[in-house]
Amino acid sequence: MMARASAVVLLSGGLDSATVLAIAHKQFSVIALSFDYHQRHVSELDAARAICRNYGVEHRIIRLDDGVLGGSALTEDSIAVPVNSADVTGAGTIPVTYVPARNTVFLAHALAVAEIKAAADIFIGVNAVDYSGYPDCRPDYIRAFSEMANLATRAAVEGQRLTLHTPLIRMSKAEIIQTGVELGVDYAQTVSCYQADADGRACGQCDSCRFRQTGFAQAGIADPTRYYA
Repeated sequence: MMARASAVVLLSGGLDSATVLAIAHKQFSVIALSFDYHQRHVSELDAARAICRNYGVEHRIIRLDDGVLGGSALTEDSIAVPVNSADVTGAGTIPVTYVPARNTVFLAHALAVAEIKAAADIFIGVNAVDYSGYPDCRPDYIRAFSEMANLATRAAVEGQRLTLHTPLIRMSKAEIIQTGVELGVDYAQTVSCYQADADGRACGQCDSCRFRQTGFAQAGIADPTRYYA
């Protein structure tokens, strides 16, 4: 049997990234990257470990120095995570849960690993439909990063162009969940909450929880999320 090509998948441990890993795993030998960037909780990293064990894929957790990614409700105890927000459609101002340059930092690491591993494919679970208004989840951003990546690497200059895959970018949360269920994703293992507890239980009130709850309801699939609130 011919060995499968490698692909790098950014895996937070949440619903979207777990779905993306399942999509990539159908075709590629996956190298999953997760990040410890001093976020509010590390239960999502525990979830990422469990997901990778299930799929039997290589998993790396990259630890960033404190302060590299900050200025967000997801990294600063002094900034409260919004709960029961009136706007969960992605419209309006950029919320305080936006982490400055997060996807750029993550993708830069993924690009380096991809070139070292001779992988021509990177997967990221950004979404431009049910999202919180983050500028680094937009199609324009993905196109710009792809262009930069294919200018900046030896592999691309020598003919192995990189493809940045965003299979969820035009999907609703319900469509993402339906896709994942068809691929056998165990969503009970995933952690999407902005302020989950140490056991991975969700608050049920932050924007991320509400997107997730709405997605399961619209998909007509029972929500397996464990809640503490």
